[in-house]
Amino acid sequence: MKTAVNDVIPQRYPFEMIDKFIDVQPGVSASAIKLISINEWFFANQTSSRLAVPRPIMIEAMAQTGVAAILSIPENKGKNVFFGGIKNATFQDDFRPGDKLEFEVVMKKLKRNIGLGHGTIHRDGQSICEADLIFAVE
Repeated sequence: MKTAVNDVIPQRYPFEMIDKFIDVQPGVSASAIKLISINEWFFANQTSSRLAVPRPIMIEAMAQTGVAAILSIPENKGKNVFFGGIKNATFQDDFRPGDKLEFEVVMKKLKRNIGLGHGTIHRDGQSICEADLIFAVE
């Protein structure tokens, strides 16, 4: 199911880290795309000639992808989802302007108000980040 970003997650610019959702399966999984531009707000104070997206920003984008899988469940309509934590995050490389990133989060558990998901970030078909995410539904 294709879903507009603003129809699912509550974040808005500049904290909306997803450009578009590719697929959202309620309670099961979500996938999204982010095109990293040189004009991103988080590059404003970087002076390095080799710009890199701060890794916590990419974890937030991964979490927002997972939130879509949770909030698209009809009984969760109007609820809030909070990012509760991260476990076992591994990064193979940095993220730079010009990258087209594909996020995927598969929900491993969703009981009552707690969700556990496994997220990956791909660039050019290669996994460059994986993390286990914890969500709290309110």
